[in-house]
Amino acid sequence: MALELRQQLKLTQKLVMTPQLRLAIKLLQMNRLELGDALQAELEQNPGLEEDTSIQPKKNNTESLSSTTEHKAEQQQEQDHTEQVRAEDTIPETNWEDYANTFDSNVSFSRETPPADAPSQFDFISEKPGLLAYLQWQLAHADLDPDEWDTALFIAGNLNRYGFLECTLEEIMEATQCDHDSAEYLLELIQDLDPPGIAARDVSESLFLQLERMNMEDSLAAIIVQDHLNHMQTRNYKAICKATGRKRNEVIKAIEFITTELTPFPGLPYNNEATNYVTPDVYVRKIDGEYVIHLNEEDIPDLKLSSQLQDLLLAEGDTLEKQSKRYIKEKLKDAGWFIKSLHQRQRTIYKVMESILKFQFDFFEHGPTKLRPLILRDVAEDIEMHESTISRVTSNKYVHTPIGIFELKYFFSTAIPRQGRESLAAESIREQIRVMIQKEDSTKPLSDNSISLKLGEKGIKIARRTVAKYREQLKILPVKHRRKPR
Repeated sequence: MALELRQQLKLTQKLVMTPQLRLAIKLLQMNRLELGDALQAELEQNPGLEEDTSIQPKKNNTESLSSTTEHKAEQQQEQDHTEQVRAEDTIPETNWEDYANTFDSNVSFSRETPPADAPSQFDFISEKPGLLAYLQWQLAHADLDPDEWDTALFIAGNLNRYGFLECTLEEIMEATQCDHDSAEYLLELIQDLDPPGIAARDVSESLFLQLERMNMEDSLAAIIVQDHLNHMQTRNYKAICKATGRKRNEVIKAIEFITTELTPFPGLPYNNEATNYVTPDVYVRKIDGEYVIHLNEEDIPDLKLSSQLQDLLLAEGDTLEKQSKRYIKEKLKDAGWFIKSLHQRQRTIYKVMESILKFQFDFFEHGPTKLRPLILRDVAEDIEMHESTISRVTSNKYVHTPIGIFELKYFFSTAIPRQGRESLAAESIREQIRVMIQKEDSTKPLSDNSISLKLGEKGIKIARRTVAKYREQLKILPVKHRRKPR
């Protein structure tokens, strides 16, 4: 068989991911905070991109919003408007004389008394003291030698956010090279500190330490938290009465004292973990009976191509070195693609939100119980885009509506058929279950089977285990934990 060279044509299809396409996809799937960081990074790295300071921001004393409008003609023209709030329009000038240092030794009683709402120096502490700092401050007043101090700090450092000890005495002894008596003594020392119940191993021990601080270690409440905490959680008063030999009224009174006067997690009030607030990407407001969509572009600067580099190419384009000229053109080209991708991202988010508003109009009018079944394909076909694009747009992005803040994914839900009626979204059924449980009689709470029967009366046929699954997703306790005594 002879070998030979031959030419032939072959038709194939393949996806080519250009740098511009990768940039557009990257910007599209970013949320509001990530987009701000990406803009700042691009401004620092690309000299061909700069902030357009020639646009005068409009005064708005309520919020910073942006609306994207599209006009279709022979050529599609786009115009983005950004409304920003000037600091001097909303924040009064600060009088620094009001921020007097009260620790100053030269105190003059002739000064005016500051107003009650005047800020103190504690308002400017950069970090709120947590549980560990509070325990260290108390331990500083104890007479401890250096070895005991190290052991005490090790114990305090191994408390979780709930105030529970996450290590054993053996681990304390091994880590600090102390004996069993010293480890036990220092643990008891920390358990005597404030807040009551700190450094316990579990909820039962924490509640008992609090009762012990009240001189109630021999009370019925102490017996319940030590030996019958599981029955208390399930409100099995009959089992507690049988085990303790006490009357039902006494058991109920003791449990009420435990649930109202004690705290199962003593360390939570001192938790200094930062709260992460949701920043909406889109605002939907009802104005004059119509819903208006605004994109949140607060703190997002208006971008343009660098005027200096463009002038440099025009003035000295023929005298510049070839490499320098190519570098400037590449940076300007990258900046142009970045601005175009950013505008494309905003237009796509606007279109997706506009389509969601059209499909879920009843939700915006009447609330979650009117949420309709919706899938990504419905929105994709409506705005003539691919499902993967819709998925990227709706991931990790939030919308501020007149009834609350929701993730865009919230509006997509599977359909639950109804007999002779239009299908309902699963999220709508979850909301109905939540409302039922919220309105139930606490002495006779609804079981999962009862909820299933009530939904069946409305034409919604779902099994009891499906109700249990939805209830668990709503983080609602079972019926035995919701029942309260008469």
